[in-house]
Amino acid sequence: MNFLSVFGFIGLVVLKLVQGMENGNVSDMQYWGRGFYNRPLLVGLTLINGAAAKGAVCLDGSLPGYHFHRGYGSGSNSWLIQLEGGGWCGNIRNCIYSKRSRHGSSLHMEKQIPFVGILSNKAVENPDFFNWNRIKVRYCDGASFSGDSQHEAAGLYFRGQRIWHAAMEDLMSKGMRYAKQALLSGCSAGGLASILHCDEFRELFPRTTRVKCLSDAGLFLDTIDVSGRRSLRNLFGGVVTLQGVKKNLPRSCTSRFNPILCFFPQRLIASVRTPLFLLNAAYDTWQIQASLAPPSADYRWNWNDCRKNYARCSQPQLKYLQGFRNQMLGVVRGFSRSHQNGLFINSCFAHCQAERQDTWFAHDSPHIGNRGIAQSVGNWFFDRVGVQAIGCPYPCDRTCHNLVFN
Repeated sequence: MNFLSVFGFIGLVVLKLVQGMENGNVSDMQYWGRGFYNRPLLVGLTLINGAAAKGAVCLDGSLPGYHFHRGYGSGSNSWLIQLEGGGWCGNIRNCIYSKRSRHGSSLHMEKQIPFVGILSNKAVENPDFFNWNRIKVRYCDGASFSGDSQHEAAGLYFRGQRIWHAAMEDLMSKGMRYAKQALLSGCSAGGLASILHCDEFRELFPRTTRVKCLSDAGLFLDTIDVSGRRSLRNLFGGVVTLQGVKKNLPRSCTSRFNPILCFFPQRLIASVRTPLFLLNAAYDTWQIQASLAPPSADYRWNWNDCRKNYARCSQPQLKYLQGFRNQMLGVVRGFSRSHQNGLFINSCFAHCQAERQDTWFAHDSPHIGNRGIAQSVGNWFFDRVGVQAIGCPYPCDRTCHNLVFN
């Protein structure tokens, strides 16, 4: 099985959470057992019944779905859409594997999921968005909600773009059309999707509606891996070609570049007209594991320990990772010149910080200066203050919640 192509890694391989640099290790189970985070809201799965008639189906042909918790009070006319992540599938074998999982079939999705972090319904955990209408759209197409094709012989449906439209139409019919403010967000592959669909989301609403987008851990870079090749470009090439993504990519990009290159956010963010916030770890752990130093590129297994635990990286390896951080900062330089855009790039070994409670908003959550992630996103969305936050390079940030793997 291709290491790069399936499922991402959120919650699947993380065994330990390292808080800061010297605070010791705390397992996820122990952490979530603490009183402050006990008993998150569980929200049931809603299938989009009218989707099949539009051909908007998961990889296996099952109905797509979402989890929806109604807003109330001051948030009753505010809407937050979170697009789920979960990797990509760029060849028939891996897509067949995916269609037998929750990332390819609603038959395998959890019937209830906890709403935490940016989806939490508690003001002490999510001060700006806790009483909004909050929706998690499930990911089951393997192409960041952007494909439109099928492979009849393998029984595969690549209908991500149709799923996107079906979900938005269904939510509009349930009250989203009356939104006074709306935020499209997403994590990982969902973070890429939030960039791809940001302007489409804006067009759903009147100009009087405040509409913005948030990409969490979606800034995937077209970078050279440790073997001198481009592992992620190879994966994205398979996704774009197999799933018919080209026709749904911005023409402003595809008119100048190969469509495969236009699946990378670095070539998209400059053309997004809607206000966009990029939340990313400078040493994104998914990209380290699957793009920079994947096992397929690490012929002598020199990166095995570093890939799993940043504390075991050698000085040359850290220098290489600093180069990756520098590349990321170069990519966002022009983006950050627009005052409508927001930026929070902390020097942590992390991935998807908005959907974890400990990193989104907690007494010891990551900070740049004197502001954490939730406060920074809220300040930007409500135009309280501009946010262009970039943390100092490793190892100076002692507020990180760094991920460690076994």
